[in-house]
Amino acid sequence: MKTNEELQRDVQRAIQCEPLLNLAEIGVTVKNGIVTLTGTVDSYAKKYEAEEAAKSVVGVKAVVEKIEISFESNVKKTDSEIAAGVIAALKLNWIPDENIKIEVEDGWITLEGELPWSFQKEIAKKSLRNLAGVMGVSNDIVIKWEPA
Repeated sequence: MKTNEELQRDVQRAIQCEPLLNLAEIGVTVKNGIVTLTGTVDSYAKKYEAEEAAKSVVGVKAVVEKIEISFESNVKKTDSEIAAGVIAALKLNWIPDENIKIEVEDGWITLEGELPWSFQKEIAKKSLRNLAGVMGVSNDIVIKWEPA
């Protein structure tokens, strides 16, 4: 079992290996295998990547994510602009948006509805992380497979 210090070092290395991330933006603390990430980044994509990097480290039991997003004024988008971006991203990735309900509130996107395949659910969420103005994504899509 790794010590807190070893886990902290390993998580910091994992973050450094992500080209999108700057370790100076993200603080890492560890206690009993629980990693807490803090700091401020300028996009949801960076916040997501930091969390994924921490989860990928062997020995990490849980990740507490306290990273804040602070957009520059030229990146801030209205909820309507974000919703339009969500619709475009879903279409671009061949996700049948007629089965998906989209809600955007203060930059937080919630996806609800049904899709036949789990890979579609994952692609739906992944396709949104680089949209400007996004604060987070809740993917509440359920998989409902129906045989032909």
